[in-house]
Amino acid sequence: MIPKLANPSVACRLIAIGFLLDGPLCAQNAVVHLKACADYLQRGQADQAVRECKAALAADPQYADAHMVLGQVYLAQRSVNMVAEAKAELQQALNLNPDLLWARFYLAKIYIDLGRNDKAKEELERGLKGRPDVPHFLSVLGDVDRKLGNPEASLELNRKALAVDPGMTPAHYYLALAYLDLKKEDLAVRELEIAIQSKYVAPEMYLTLGSLYSARQWFSKAEEMCKKAIGLDATRPEAYLSLAQVYNAQSSSDKALAALRLALPEGKSFPATSYYQQLQADAYFELGRAYQSKRMKSQAVEAYSRSIELDPARQEARRRLAELVGAR
Repeated sequence: MIPKLANPSVACRLIAIGFLLDGPLCAQNAVVHLKACADYLQRGQADQAVRECKAALAADPQYADAHMVLGQVYLAQRSVNMVAEAKAELQQALNLNPDLLWARFYLAKIYIDLGRNDKAKEELERGLKGRPDVPHFLSVLGDVDRKLGNPEASLELNRKALAVDPGMTPAHYYLALAYLDLKKEDLAVRELEIAIQSKYVAPEMYLTLGSLYSARQWFSKAEEMCKKAIGLDATRPEAYLSLAQVYNAQSSSDKALAALRLALPEGKSFPATSYYQQLQADAYFELGRAYQSKRMKSQAVEAYSRSIELDPARQEARRRLAELVGAR
């Protein structure tokens, strides 16, 4: 709940996205507009939130908190086209007030999404210099270290995050990813099964656990995890891809094709990033498997070829394609 505003002639304080925002001295109108922005954002009304944030900045262009919240609003729109705008607003907020902890956190998250883990690490470490025990920073920094090739550091930092906040659900997820990098799958399963008990569970937690269940041929449990991920967010292609992988593993080709039609809907365009390129390569590979199982040779050849175009290093797709093309 957003508390009533303190005297705006002294300071601006409000809650936005669950965090306390501390701003400089600012005009009363800017405070009122920023509070309205936070209210709209909490209700998921992004367009109205943008309007109110811009009104706050019109009243006080140097209002660092307003730049930060506007950056968060842009991120909440989940549009690739708005990432650059969000990054610019968060950076402006930090230029005006380097002590805005959560502006630094969300800027680090943008760098992670852009594959700039080195820059994310810099932002997170700068935040921790001022406040060394913030569990969100510890946990995400741990996963950044894992991505940079140091899963042991992730284990240490995420354990520290859990010591500060035992309810820190993402820390269990990041621990699981570190254990997977260290080939300790049983420990990874344990951490993921803890994570999904939380009310703050995210789709990727279900999907990662589902992939581990599928590898153990626990297909019904894997399917359940995929469907729970879809229930949380039906717009993400990753969940349908994972579901197709579970169906292909059971030779349920028709079900796999139905799931893949949702992962690769006709006319859908994907962001031009390495992540989405790999996702599409995976989806086309699964499409090829499903068609091959149904003995639909031309469709399988086309799907495998598309997978290789997206990921030339995909040797299994090359092997299957050669097998199909060489077959009489």
